[in-house]
Amino acid sequence: MTLLHQPTVIQLILIDGSDAGGQLVRTATALSALTTKPFKMVSIRGARPRPGLQTQHIEGVKSLGELCNADIRGLSLSSKELEFYPKNLVERDLKIKISTAGSIGLILQAVMIATSQMKGIEIEIDGGGTWNKWAPPVLYIEKVFFPLLREKSKIEIIKNGFYPRGGAKVKVKTSFLELKPIEIIEKKEITEIYGYSVASQNLKKAEVAERQAKRAEELIKQKLGKDMKKEIKYVDTLSSGTGLLVNIITKNSIIGADSLGKRGKKAENVAKDVIKKLILEYANGSVDRHAADMLLPYMALAGSGKIKTGEITHHILTNISIIEKFLPVKFYISKDEGLVSCKTNQS
Repeated sequence: MTLLHQPTVIQLILIDGSDAGGQLVRTATALSALTTKPFKMVSIRGARPRPGLQTQHIEGVKSLGELCNADIRGLSLSSKELEFYPKNLVERDLKIKISTAGSIGLILQAVMIATSQMKGIEIEIDGGGTWNKWAPPVLYIEKVFFPLLREKSKIEIIKNGFYPRGGAKVKVKTSFLELKPIEIIEKKEITEIYGYSVASQNLKKAEVAERQAKRAEELIKQKLGKDMKKEIKYVDTLSSGTGLLVNIITKNSIIGADSLGKRGKKAENVAKDVIKKLILEYANGSVDRHAADMLLPYMALAGSGKIKTGEITHHILTNISIIEKFLPVKFYISKDEGLVSCKTNQS
């Protein structure tokens, strides 16, 4: 049973964002577009040092508004209140312009929810970052999240963009997503481990991408006794930068960890940080905490699901609070076991 076609109730959903960040904006807008339920959010990103809407949030909301011809109020830089009144979704291609290094991965999170039941559209994103602080790289969406979701949409990274200047170019061809219950609770045998090491062209002489990959490979062998396949790439970018993503692929899941390099940080230390996070996620869950957060709306749309993750983060809890406002489901959490389950709310 899927939960998309529910009787429409024209009632404004009120959301307090004082204890959260941009995730609330993305999830609320995506589910509002999908369900045609309007909302008003106050104290937007109240838990962040720079509260209110930032450029990447504005572009995401604007794009979702285009898909459902929404009436939007409060869509301006630093705005702490937002009202979103959607109409029915219309299949149309999107062109998104990001003037900052805002995360493309985070914008895609929201847009992919709203377009999940469309036959397919093309999304062109000009600007923004494919590798950012505090956000999943686009490679993570492609190599971890899409396979977990059995998502057949295709991502093409035409030009990479690193923080702080961005300047990326990305194309996405979406496809219809068949909503099925998601159940990933067992830890099954590792089948492969992949490392993706990316750096800007100006770092090629110092072999930064090779050094990141080599150290990650050594640590994987040391910690897990496994070989790591690696992909090393140098790219033309506006900002000098590096990024590393390493995935553990098991018989029933994929667990990923990544890190953005920075000036003064050795390539070997970037790899060390990534593998430390990866081993921790693998030891304690069947999906990593970031994937768990991103899977929640799809569990709810399918009407059921159960996942095990290393930590029940504040992100997960606030995301659940929003999803339950838009969809007739109830989430159940066991913090000690890292279990999150979802069922149709029959009450």
